Amino acid sequence: MSDSTELTVRAVMRREVPLAAPDTSIAELARLMVEHRVPGVPVIDDGELAGIVTEADLIQREANVDTPSTFAFLDAIIEVDAGAPFDEELRRVLATSAEQLMTSPVISIRDIATVSELATLMLQHRINPIPVVDEHNQIVGLATRTGIVELIARLESASS
Repeated sequence: MSDSTELTVRAVMRREVPLAAPDTSIAELARLMVEHRVPGVPVIDDGELAGIVTEADLIQREANVDTPSTFAFLDAIIEVDAGAPFDEELRRVLATSAEQLMTSPVISIRDIATVSELATLMLQHRINPIPVVDEHNQIVGLATRTGIVELIARLESASS
């Protein structure tokens, strides 16, 4: 896919992006993702990108929380934890709004970045989607893995 190194994020981003406010309910976030067929919804607060809620965030709410194991030793209670931070898991499970569930700060990408830079960012940080911003840091799109796969399909079809 060497042709994609010269293409910018504009070639793969979705331009119609559903947005959420910090007080948007979990049910509304899920509805927005389903209705718009996107893997995440950016959260905007006072015109600024404040966070993002992804499918993974919603799914994590339904997962079992690993409570830390404790044991008594002398007069102390020792907490043993081999999993994700308990406070973070609990925060997500108890969330009722976008603000409580969102990931913040958000990793975003400029619309003039290359598709290769986008793919690298997605893989390095294990994130999907990534909000696309312009030179004024305003959201202009949403880059997804699906968008990159669709580009690969188009390029491969054209070269066959």
